[in-house]
Amino acid sequence: MTRRRVNAADQRRLEEDRALFERYDDARDPVDRELLVTRFLPLARSLAGRYQRGGEPFDDVFQVASLGLVKAIDGFDVTRGRAFSSYAVPTIVGEIKRYYRDRTWTIHVPRDLQELTLAVGRAATALEREHGCKPTVDQIAERLGVSDEDVLEALQAKRARRAGSLEAPRREDEDDGMVGDAIGVVEQGFAQAEARALLGSLMSGLSPRDRLVVRLRYERDLTQQQIGDHVGISQMQVSRILRRCVERLQACAGAGADAGEPAVH
Repeated sequence: MTRRRVNAADQRRLEEDRALFERYDDARDPVDRELLVTRFLPLARSLAGRYQRGGEPFDDVFQVASLGLVKAIDGFDVTRGRAFSSYAVPTIVGEIKRYYRDRTWTIHVPRDLQELTLAVGRAATALEREHGCKPTVDQIAERLGVSDEDVLEALQAKRARRAGSLEAPRREDEDDGMVGDAIGVVEQGFAQAEARALLGSLMSGLSPRDRLVVRLRYERDLTQQQIGDHVGISQMQVSRILRRCVERLQACAGAGADAGEPAVH
């Protein structure tokens, strides 16, 4: 098997990389770190493009890959004599895979619990293959060196990986409607009916002319000039009546809410 020959340009770049890493490793200067990030950002971009999945925005994956690049730069040991890319690629790819794994959980679960849940799944599969039957919680806990409570918590968290559909049938073999049919909703009509009743009571405290002006403005949506022409007063008078009536209604509604009645807005 022939060994790939490194050309002069590649060799020069490797030497430049090594010199820059040695300088950064010595002083940990943020400027050198930024230079390294800029230098190897095309690598992160390439890996982001390679591992991008359908429907996942490239910018999000690229951001994760860039974070992996920064971690690789901070963790790289230049004294071991290997190329940075051989260390950076698995670091960046691992960060992208963790990102996708976290995205598959419908409900947010702490990272350590996610790790334990995956380990429990692998242990359960291995034990079932060894013994020919489903393992108990005690057997899984013993295999992983954790407590029974940890295993039970992981099994419970496993349900968070997928959300059930509200359109799924309530029972498999019966036409009993969908899961969403059994979930109650907040009925806004009751609150609106109470608000209308309270508003009607408050309006009764206004003079007939004031009530007419308010209704023409807020029920029939007439302009102040149209209201003035209809009632036989000036637009300025309409504006003053509306302002006075609204302030009075708000004050009465606030007093009613303090007394236990619903406020009207």
